[in-house]
Amino acid sequence: MRILSSLTRRMARIVCDRQAATLTEFALILPVFAMMLMGIFDMGYNVYAAGILQGAIHEAARDGSIEGSTPTALDANVAAAVRNIAPNASITTQRKSYTSLSDVGRPEDFDDANANGQCDAGELFTDTNGNGTFDTDRGRLGSGGARDAVEYIVTVSYPRAFPVARLVGLPATVSLTSRTILRNQPFNQQAVFNQKGNCL
Repeated sequence: MRILSSLTRRMARIVCDRQAATLTEFALILPVFAMMLMGIFDMGYNVYAAGILQGAIHEAARDGSIEGSTPTALDANVAAAVRNIAPNASITTQRKSYTSLSDVGRPEDFDDANANGQCDAGELFTDTNGNGTFDTDRGRLGSGGARDAVEYIVTVSYPRAFPVARLVGLPATVSLTSRTILRNQPFNQQAVFNQKGNCL
């Protein structure tokens, strides 16, 4: 009887010790697991926000390629789509138009007399965007005209949805930039700027 009683007490101690060990292990693992979950949720939220932004600017760019579209209304539609998932987002938009798709991001043409790759004072350049100065990007600000290729750029900044970012040294705000390029419909003759000017 004594042996049985002693054995029962020992088994009870072992069970209690295992429960305490389980609680201790859980207490050690819980913060790491919670941080991992918040990190995964934060990443998923940002990927979802980027997808919504990209879809919204594609739709706005398609609508903007039609004659008579108003950029203000299109920007408002993009902002509404983004603010459905990020209510405190700050949104900036920019449109640049180019004569052709191959012109996007290219500098204006110039006569490189000294072959140094720069438009130096006195060298002749073609003022493709019509602003009177040499530019490293030949795009004209705005939605352009008929047949122009328009680059539509939207930048969105919003506070992170989960506080885990501060714990791992990430910024408290997320900044996403999305762009798309479409050609305007041929509703008129395309305006071409090709005045010559001298580099300064």
